[in-house]
Amino acid sequence: MDKTVPNASLALESLLFDGMTIMSGGFGLTGNPETLIREIHGRGVADLTIISNNAGADGFGLWTLLKSRQVKKMISSYVGENKLFEQQYLSGELELELNPQGTLAERIRAGGAGIPAFYTKTGVGTVVAEGKPVEVFEGEEYVRETWLRADLAIVKAWRADPAGNLMFRKTARNFNPTMATAAKVTVAEVEEIVPMGTFDPDCIHTPGIYVDRVMISTINEKRVEKVTTRLRRDA
Repeated sequence: MDKTVPNASLALESLLFDGMTIMSGGFGLTGNPETLIREIHGRGVADLTIISNNAGADGFGLWTLLKSRQVKKMISSYVGENKLFEQQYLSGELELELNPQGTLAERIRAGGAGIPAFYTKTGVGTVVAEGKPVEVFEGEEYVRETWLRADLAIVKAWRADPAGNLMFRKTARNFNPTMATAAKVTVAEVEEIVPMGTFDPDCIHTPGIYVDRVMISTINEKRVEKVTTRLRRDA
């Protein structure tokens, strides 16, 4: 089955609606589905719940959806240096469900695996556990967390074949493969589409069964969120 589509507009055709939940891959500015985010911004859908590690950085990524007031709620683990994110949350304009990063990753993985809930020590005795069941296992307290699932997952991969098998490059892998399993529909933007049979099966990070549509990304800026440097030591 050829799952390729020619552009972002067709990749998201009939998938967007007000009030939907979207998973968006990436970690900081690495592995962000930039092209699909821009298309969602242009469509003007509103009251979105976005599940993402963070909300981009000033002027880039999911920040554009915050600026246009299209996001109602963020489920994430890092506010970071996104001043707009901080301002909207502190003013009460934006709902925030803050998760420990490992818990966020596991909630997404559980959603893809069909596991409604699990227990973790992370967050016990903190505000993270407020309102959640806590049980004792082998003398230790664990807080119950629930799965995360979405109407749509948008992910960024390095390469794909027409069947939707995906390969990610280095740290751009991050949340992308897990999110691809946890949504009703997954759309992938990639830097390159290769012929069927190119991939060694052992090198496929996300099998095509989890991917519904694939398109070539037109935005591949790969910005560095914060550049840090040091003097090179003499050899």
